Amino acid sequence: MKQKQYKSVLIARFSALGDVAMTIPVVYSLCRTYPATRFVMVTQIVASSLFINKPDNLTVVGVDVKNRYKGPRGMWRLVREMKRDHDIEAFADLHSVIRTHFINLFCRLRGITVSRINKGRAEKKQLTRQHNKCLRQLPTSRDRYAATFERLGFSFGENFVSVYPEGAPVKLYAEITAEKQCGEHWIAVAPFAKHQGKIYPPGLMKNVVLTLASRHDTHLFLFGGGSYEKGILDGWEAEAPDKITSLAGKKFGFAKELALLSHCDVMLSMDSANMHLASLVELPVVSIWGATSPDIIINNIDEVLKKR
Repeated sequence: MKQKQYKSVLIARFSALGDVAMTIPVVYSLCRTYPATRFVMVTQIVASSLFINKPDNLTVVGVDVKNRYKGPRGMWRLVREMKRDHDIEAFADLHSVIRTHFINLFCRLRGITVSRINKGRAEKKQLTRQHNKCLRQLPTSRDRYAATFERLGFSFGENFVSVYPEGAPVKLYAEITAEKQCGEHWIAVAPFAKHQGKIYPPGLMKNVVLTLASRHDTHLFLFGGGSYEKGILDGWEAEAPDKITSLAGKKFGFAKELALLSHCDVMLSMDSANMHLASLVELPVVSIWGATSPDIIINNIDEVLKKR
C-alpha cells in the first residue's frame, strides 16, 4: 500500500523554552527531507523567534494561549484557522498536554490524521522509583519527536548543524560586544534554572566566574532573566567589567544572542533551556546537574563507556 503523502502538516509544542528549542533540529531536518510538504509550527509567541533561518517550507505561528487561544474554545478556533489557512491534513503533537489533547480531538473531528508524542512516563517512573529500578537508556526528547513524525509515515535522518550553518555575521551581535580577538576565549555562563534544586550555589558560581575572568585571554558573557538574576549578574560584572558582560535584562533577542553564542568556545550551564539553545549553534556545553538521580548519571556514563 502506497504511503499517504500529506500536503500540509500542523506541529505543536508550546513550552518549555528548552523543549521547543529541541524541536528545531528535528523539524528542520524533516522539512529539508520533504520539501514538497508544507509544515506549520504553532508555539508560544516568545518561542517563535527561536526559529532562525528556517526552511522555506516551514511556517511558524506564535500563538497567544492566554487570550485569543485560551482554553478549549481557543484550541477549537486555532484548529479551524489552521485548517482554513493551511489546509492541514495531519497533526503532530510534540507536547501531549491538555491543551494539545483538545487539538487532537478537534483535528480528528475534522478528519485530520493525528500522531501524539510518547513521553514514556511509565518508563521514567521505573527508572526513578525507590526500589527495583529498571536501569536502561531511554529515548531522548529528540528521538521521541522524530518518532512522532515517523508514525505519520515520514522517514528521515537528522541533518541539522546550526541555525547559522554558514556562521553568524559579526554585525548580528555587534550591539552586545566588539568582535572577538585572535587568541581570545569566550565563555558563556548561564548560572540559573527554573527549579531551585538545579542551581549551583550562586556564591560558589561567583568564584568560578571570577576565577575564569582572571585569565588574560578570557571574556565571559552572563545569561539570565528577571530582577533577581539581573541583580546578581550585574554585581559579578561590576567586579571585572573589562572581562565580564552581563546580558541579563538587556533583551537583545534570540537572533543576536544565538549569534553571540555561535562565536563562543563553551557554555557553562545548569540543567536549563540555555544548554538547548547552545545546541542550536554547535556550542559545547559543560552542564551542572543537581536535582537528578545518581542512577541516571551512572547509567549514562556506562552507555558512553560502552561505545569507547
